[in-house]
This record gives sequence, structure tokens and C-alpha cells, in this order.
Amino acid sequence: MTTSPLTTGAPSPGAPDLVTTAPRPAIPGRSRGGPSRLRALDGLRLLAALMVAAYHFGGRNGEISQAWGGSPAHQFPTAAPLFAYGCLGVQIFFVISGFVICLSGWVPPVAHHHPSVDRATPGQRRLRAFTASRISRLYPAYWAAILLVTAVFALPWVAYKALPPSEVLTNLTMLQQPLGVDRVLGVCWTLWAEMRFYALFALCVVLPGATRGRVVLFCAGWTLAAALAQAAHQPFLDTVLMPEYAPFFIGGVGLYLLHRYGARDPIAWAIVLVSWLIGQHYAVAGLWHAPSADAFSYRSTAGIIAVVTLGFALVAAVALGKLQWANWRWLTVAGALTYPFYLVHEHLGWVVVRALHHGLGLPSYATLLLTVALMLLLAWVLHRFVERPLTPALRRSIDPRR
Repeated sequence: MTTSPLTTGAPSPGAPDLVTTAPRPAIPGRSRGGPSRLRALDGLRLLAALMVAAYHFGGRNGEISQAWGGSPAHQFPTAAPLFAYGCLGVQIFFVISGFVICLSGWVPPVAHHHPSVDRATPGQRRLRAFTASRISRLYPAYWAAILLVTAVFALPWVAYKALPPSEVLTNLTMLQQPLGVDRVLGVCWTLWAEMRFYALFALCVVLPGATRGRVVLFCAGWTLAAALAQAAHQPFLDTVLMPEYAPFFIGGVGLYLLHRYGARDPIAWAIVLVSWLIGQHYAVAGLWHAPSADAFSYRSTAGIIAVVTLGFALVAAVALGKLQWANWRWLTVAGALTYPFYLVHEHLGWVVVRALHHGLGLPSYATLLLTVALMLLLAWVLHRFVERPLTPALRRSIDPRR
């Protein structure tokens, strides 16, 4: 999918499953109880993924038109204009990712290290633990999705072409975009954005050690550097600093500061406000176009700003404890399914839509709902049989003393 050059979120959608509150300074009016899971954030992640799925299945033309046998605008004449806003689920993913990466990156490794066993500095241990958590979180389901989509597209009765073996193998690195190799998964451009955010956060915050001042400086410095990169028109700076995506990650970090230190933190509110102002600018610049009869859909400026604002507001509600009532256990499952669902839904969804709509003759809305349900079921399979066994094993292999 594409928003400016492209999807995520992850979840990235690549945001981790760790959405528990970290120990924080005592704040008047707040409980001193132990960590509690932010299940509402899990629900928001799935909501963002479903927004992206709605966009892929009914909010644009392209290969999905081949699956439907015509433009999705004809399949969903009323809903398609709304589905077109679903691509903004990616920006919401990035806000959530900023929040959760700051949360998880702030917590130091729990294991104790004896100098005679591990001569690494505390910063090196923090960096190793952070790297292990990110790699083990992103890669197992990603590898499985790459191989699964490639295998399905190689079937003779599937109407979509698989990439050559060399390009598939390159995709396993998750570096195919900077290397100029075609993507097996259309949504994986968001993972490249996530990886760059992780690298910046790791070097600027995790390695020296997270403090409030250091996180604030990171947000302010990245905001200014991204603005300068936009003005400089230098491809290398654009690649490293990601001006069009930076405000969403930074906004999420600012929202975590509000969560950690409370709503009376004016610096955190300033970070969030500036990030929202810049983020809505890039969203409008990338997604708005003048009304045209030739365009698949028309997104209004007000609509784009409203969706971006809603994304910030929902994560802010979680950060400030306004959604604590949304504490249902099934939201934890929803959060676990978000990343594998995000990876597999688009390309395998084309195959399922074609089979259900043309092969079985199901109506459009029934096809859409059943396709999403089947992709969620496949996501559960990947989570249960790929992520659950491989993620801890991969983490231990990278950071065995954790």
C-alpha cells in the first residue's frame, strides 16, 4: 500500500506486544500499584490494522480490482470513499509505536551481570537487550509471511506472480527497500520506517540510558533535524530522518511522557502538539488531491485531519488512563494477532477475495467480512505456531544473559 511513497505499523504494526505500564515516579492522584497491561492499546493496534485492511480491500484500485473483477468503488459504492481513509491507519500505527518503544526502551534489562562473566558496559547491555527484543519481535512472523505468500503466489492456479528466488531471499533481510529490490509484502515499507526509528531511539536514548531529559532532547532534536532535512532536499537525510513519518513516532513518545509523568507536564504536551501539527501537514500533503472524476476516491482535507487527530486522541486517552475500563482479556489476543494479520492480509487477501467472490459467488460485503475473518484466523496460526516458540528462542540467542 502507499501513503506517500507507500503502509505501517508495523502495527507497524511492528510495535511490540509489551504494552504494560512501567514503574514511574509517584504522581498525585495515581495508584502506586504494580504494572498493568494497557489492553486498550492492543485494541487500538487491531483497529489500525483493520483500517489498513479496509483500504487494501475496498479503498483503492490495483491488484484488488483484479480480485474483485472490477473497481472496489463498484463493489462498495457507499463505503469505498470511507475505506479510502483507511491508509491513515499506518500513521496511527506509528504513534502507537512511538509510545510503546519508549515504554519498552525505558525499562532496563532485568538480569544481573557479574563483571567476570559479562564485561559489557551497562549501555551495551541495554542496547543488546533492546536489539534482541526488536529482532525477535519482528522477524519470525515476517519470515513466515514472506515464505507463505511466495509459496501461494507460486501455485499455478493463482493469478498473481511470485518474485524471483533471489529477490525473495533478499526480502528475508527486511532491507529490500533501501537495496532497490521488489517487495514480497506490500506493507513491509512500514517495517523499514520502524527499523529506522528503532535505530535512532536505540542510539540516542537506549545506549546512553533513558531519562526524561534525554527523551525530551531526542524528540526536540529529531523534530528540528527532520525539518532541516525536508528543507535540504538531500536523499540521505530524508532516508535517515524520515520527515514525513517522524512527527508520528515523536508524538507517540510525547504521549508516553504524559503517561509516565502525568497530564501536568507542559513539555510533553508541547511535544505532542507540535507533532500533531506537523503530522497533519504531511498527511494532507501526501494524501489530498483536488477533486477529479478520474481518481478512485477523494479524501478531503478535513477528513484527513480528523482521522489523524482521532489517532492522536485515542492514544492520548490510553496514556492518560481514560480507557482503563477497556480491560477485556480478548484485547490481549487482538494485540497479539495484529502484526501477523498486518503482514499477510493484503496479498493473501487478494487470493481469498477472488476465490470467494468469483469462485463461490458470495456478495461483496460477505466476501469482505469472511476474508478479514480468515486472515485473522491465519494470524492466530502464525502467532501460535511461529511467534510463540520462535520469538523467545531468537531473543535468547541474541541476548543469552538476559
